[in-house]
Amino acid sequence: MNTIAFAAQILAFCLLLLLLLLLQLQTTMAGDSSFSGVFDHGSHGVTLVKVDEAPRKCSSAAAAKKTDDDTAPAGGAPPKPLLVAAPCDAGVYPVVVFLHGYLAYNSFYSQLFEHVASHGFVVVGPQLYTMSGPDTTDEINSAAAVINWLAAGGLTSKLPPNVRADATKISISGHSRGGKVAFALALGHANVSLRGGATIAALVAVDPVDGFAAGKQTPPPILTYGGANSLRVPAPVMVIGTGLGGLARAAPLLPACAPPGVSHGEFYGECAAPACHLVARDYGHTDMMDDVTPGARGLATRAVCRSGGARAPMRRFVGGAMVAFVKRWVEGEPELLECVRARPETAPVVLSAVEFRDEAIANHSY
Repeated sequence: MNTIAFAAQILAFCLLLLLLLLLQLQTTMAGDSSFSGVFDHGSHGVTLVKVDEAPRKCSSAAAAKKTDDDTAPAGGAPPKPLLVAAPCDAGVYPVVVFLHGYLAYNSFYSQLFEHVASHGFVVVGPQLYTMSGPDTTDEINSAAAVINWLAAGGLTSKLPPNVRADATKISISGHSRGGKVAFALALGHANVSLRGGATIAALVAVDPVDGFAAGKQTPPPILTYGGANSLRVPAPVMVIGTGLGGLARAAPLLPACAPPGVSHGEFYGECAAPACHLVARDYGHTDMMDDVTPGARGLATRAVCRSGGARAPMRRFVGGAMVAFVKRWVEGEPELLECVRARPETAPVVLSAVEFRDEAIANHSY
């Protein structure tokens, strides 16, 4: 009997140990699921709508020269055409304004917009121009006009029933030249007036580009080459880079789309804290765009820039990283961003850089 009782005790102990191991595994898997879930479509259904711009008001004398100064909201219409992704579920959601890359269409990012919106954000993508020269001043002013229109409640009638955009929580993001414009806005190159004296909540620059090469920046230049902390953006900054963006597809005929010296490494290197820098090693400058980008410009997004192949992994990564960052700094939920930092291998792409600049700013810290 003693032998049987002892064996029963050993068996009970083993069963208890197995149960504890299973519970620990379940907890770990749940945590990983919560983290990796940010890289998948969120819990919200999403509506995607186009919003036409206000008609321009031009006198006959000025008809030959239309500028953004001639553009004014009329009848509630925005100063630029918009592509808006919003949750279908009733609620009040923070706003992310996303600025397209050079000569790109806002529609090229529709799947990225839907990803971010599915996690509880209203994403607004203005079409800043269709043709543009090297000077970005006009598009900086246009982007500021869109943000001011949003802050004044212009989007209210354009959203699904019982869905509202929180005009006091507006973050800005941008890709390529749009990333440069996002930095320009945050640095005060144009007048942005938010409700209640609020400021830009967060900045996410996706493979930003400040020109053709160091010393060949497009006006107005953003990078200062003054070393760390020389770009004092009054908002937390995430800079996302690509490993292939700095490589030419067919030099010298097709130069790099994100040339070294004016791209993500330099932007992050000059940012004051809090800031972070994530680089997708095996992906290119346009790999976060839609799977299908039609037309000649759409074809150019694949023909001109080096690519890592299928776009879905990079798009999921950019969308998830953006969600994690904005939730940290706008909604006070640090868990997802902490997971990106602690478990970068869980991202859908291989990251060659995971850098966080942690010095406290205004009582914020990671």
